[in-house]
Amino acid sequence: MTGLRGVASSEPKFARPEISQRLLPDVSRPRLRIMPSPTDDARRHAPAAARNCSAIIEAMDPVLPIDGHVLEIASGSGQHVTAFADHFPKLTWQPSDPDPSARSSIAAWAGDAAATNILAPLNIDTTDPDWPHGLAEPSPDIILAINLVHISPWAATEGLFKGANLRLSAEGCVCLYGPYIVAGQPTAPSNQSFDASLRAQNPAWGVRHLDALITASEAHGLALSDTTAMPANNLFLVFRRATA
Repeated sequence: MTGLRGVASSEPKFARPEISQRLLPDVSRPRLRIMPSPTDDARRHAPAAARNCSAIIEAMDPVLPIDGHVLEIASGSGQHVTAFADHFPKLTWQPSDPDPSARSSIAAWAGDAAATNILAPLNIDTTDPDWPHGLAEPSPDIILAINLVHISPWAATEGLFKGANLRLSAEGCVCLYGPYIVAGQPTAPSNQSFDASLRAQNPAWGVRHLDALITASEAHGLALSDTTAMPANNLFLVFRRATA
């Protein structure tokens, strides 16, 4: 079995780092924007992706195996998966998005980078009752979703955990990044404003309570194992299969 970076190969494939929570100063949160590209370029540009990419890579580093298969849900512009594939070249990255224009952008970003470890983007909608049936082998070692939970109906999060329970590899995990409301901790003013703006755009959207995610994951055999505070009042969450 493959070991973690810098660890002898007899060690488990996945690390289980201690839960890390640190308070960071409130940072004003810009409104969600995806900027169009020139008409001859299918790539879309999400300013937030450029800002948070390095921090997400740092958070993922102790969690990801040296090699394996990562399924990204709601890949959006494709900027993240292209950067991740470059930083973790021994992993195979499977992006996905239900939006055809997003899938075109993902393919364009991957093609521009000449990435050989990014597969063609899939049309995956975690609210579809057929998900994840039909997903090709191998089973993903990591299911990753960045900024999905708050910019989608709650059914998308429930479906994500349901599909993960069905298809995630035995030692695999679900990694989520985004803003969350944590019980017993003051909600940053920027997250309060962001929540209001999301609900104004779509009443089914909104910053979710972390306790609700924990309950939803446990309903599908998963449990929160790691929580890392991130810049701009975000969290990086890791859910693993629950142990008896």
